[in-house]
Amino acid sequence: MTPRPDPVRLTTLPNGFRIVTEAMPGLKSAAVGIWVMAGARHERAEQNGIAHFLEHMAFKGTPRRTALQIAEEIEDVGGYINAYTSREMTAYYARVLDGDVPLALDVIGDIVLNPLFDQKEIEVERHVILQEIGQALDTPDDIIFDWLQEVAYPNQPFGRTILGPAERVAAFGRADFQTFVSENYGPGQMILSAAGAVDHDQIVAQAQEIFGGLSARPGPVFQPAHFVGGERHEIKDLEQVHFALAFEGPGVRHPDAYTAQVFTTALGGGMSSRLFQKIREERGLCYSIFAQAGANDDTGMITIYAGTSSAEVGELGALTMDEIKRAGEDMSDSELARARVQMKAGMLMGLESPTSRAERMARLLSIWDRVPDVAETIAQIDAVSAEDVRRFSANLGQQAPAALTLYGPASAGTDLASLRSRLAV
Repeated sequence: MTPRPDPVRLTTLPNGFRIVTEAMPGLKSAAVGIWVMAGARHERAEQNGIAHFLEHMAFKGTPRRTALQIAEEIEDVGGYINAYTSREMTAYYARVLDGDVPLALDVIGDIVLNPLFDQKEIEVERHVILQEIGQALDTPDDIIFDWLQEVAYPNQPFGRTILGPAERVAAFGRADFQTFVSENYGPGQMILSAAGAVDHDQIVAQAQEIFGGLSARPGPVFQPAHFVGGERHEIKDLEQVHFALAFEGPGVRHPDAYTAQVFTTALGGGMSSRLFQKIREERGLCYSIFAQAGANDDTGMITIYAGTSSAEVGELGALTMDEIKRAGEDMSDSELARARVQMKAGMLMGLESPTSRAERMARLLSIWDRVPDVAETIAQIDAVSAEDVRRFSANLGQQAPAALTLYGPASAGTDLASLRSRLAV
């Protein structure tokens, strides 16, 4: 299952701008994009939501291209262009055929470096984002995770929503975008990542023309995240109670980062997992239930989610905690072997996509200042032992701070104190 080493090449321009590529033989297409180390956690309180708004505005026109021309130039060659904002980064990327890589890089460089911030377009996109916020509020299994993040990291940039509150979005103007760009879009905060049918030297030469003239500047300093925890109950007349539970997990550089992922895969990562088998298959308490581990720069979060009836949310919560406790006592070698294989297979299948490869390289480069080989990642997954997982599970239940959100007809539901008490029984 161990793959051959990946042909990854890295070049850093004198101003700190990094270019990383990976040639994928046999492909006729490529993914190319700019990953900026500026997301929601880099916003001040009065800026909350602006990183995401800025991502939208990048597509609304430059001095060289209208919004329509940005879309047409990529789609005229059969390509695809998109962007996203997370708490730690903003990405602008395209997928095109091999001969159109220079065009894609030119378009992406243009929208990242030269957005017009036209007032008319700001107003149009403001309305779009307010609709997006409204849609999220109307989607229980979306909004509950924003609330969980706020409860876990209260009064911190890392706990704020990516979309931002409507009242902030309603007030942003051209100067606000310009300020955020000047503070966070320096060349040292940008990574050009490309994978597929790519030529590293050609991409470096073009990147030097587009980005080489940017002045180096110090990177922004962001507030470290501190998982506090607590709970939030939002009572609403819905068909189900949406249940989201989180524990503090390890950050990406922590020795337990891979242990946390193996643990959550075995606990709730698929149909064979403990939570799915016990709570859905044996008890029929929910349609879906899952656990996942998220790792960020300086913190992490173990999250469990399910939807169930008002009458059964207490039982679902109790069984969830029982399974966490039991995992610290009797997690078997066969369960862990299955979890490790699931993780490795999922990663390798995903890396058949050049977009996934480009994203992986950008993220790893931002963390480690290098791109670890896939074989190195597989070795770290394989190194996680049953003893590691049992220790991690026991520590999670006994020591890690926790957060709970319930949304729906949950007036008679459970609470965090009663859930934690089951781990001590």
